[in-house]
Amino acid sequence: MLPLISPFIKTLGLLFAFIAFGLYFDSTYLIAAHPNGQWIANVMMLAVFLYLWFKGTPRAKELMGYALLIGIGGECLFSLVFQMYEYRLQNVPVYVPPGHAILYITTYYFCKEKAVKINKKLIEKGLLLFMLAYSSFFLLCRKDVFGFTLTLLIVFLLRHKSRERLFYFTMYLVVAFLEIVGTRYHCWVWPNTAFGIFPLLKSANPPSGISFFYFGLDLGSLWLYKQRHRVAWHRMKVMRLRSSKT
Repeated sequence: MLPLISPFIKTLGLLFAFIAFGLYFDSTYLIAAHPNGQWIANVMMLAVFLYLWFKGTPRAKELMGYALLIGIGGECLFSLVFQMYEYRLQNVPVYVPPGHAILYITTYYFCKEKAVKINKKLIEKGLLLFMLAYSSFFLLCRKDVFGFTLTLLIVFLLRHKSRERLFYFTMYLVVAFLEIVGTRYHCWVWPNTAFGIFPLLKSANPPSGISFFYFGLDLGSLWLYKQRHRVAWHRMKVMRLRSSKT
């Protein structure tokens, strides 16, 4: 486990610290002293997004750009149209879409770390135990049927997806931390049923398995990337197929 400490700290550890610090400026704990704190959070998020974008490889830059665009569309759809959740000022804060891209690329970087790849199976088992324990706790203590159902869907859909499993399991952990911090700071709130309209799907604030919807962010970003690099992507798939047969 010791070899994993450094990769964790320089990727997810820094991300968790930034989430806890950055979202505080949009929290109800700060608005009495700084009513425009959300704009501080906006500037911080955009600065970190630009730093990671300029520092990234061409592929990372492109994926971050797609994640940003999908994040904008997804937030407008799920928050403003479907009212799946509501932000403190009943808007979509500027910091949210670039925040999605930051979460996405940081998880991507963590999964690419050498020590993480070597211990992939061990990490997946640990994350799976966390997911089941976390969602079960929310189900039993907060009647979170919605989040528990989404968690089971994640596990089911990834049962034969060995290449993608680590990324999505890690994203589950990242989103769980983000949601706990964001809702405790009262930056946003979730209704007590799924989308506020499905009484049988009771929901906690936040629902445990909400990272399920990050599937769309990742799949959408990858699809757009593939469309721009069809030849290279096809060549890579052929090489993977050949290597698997040898």
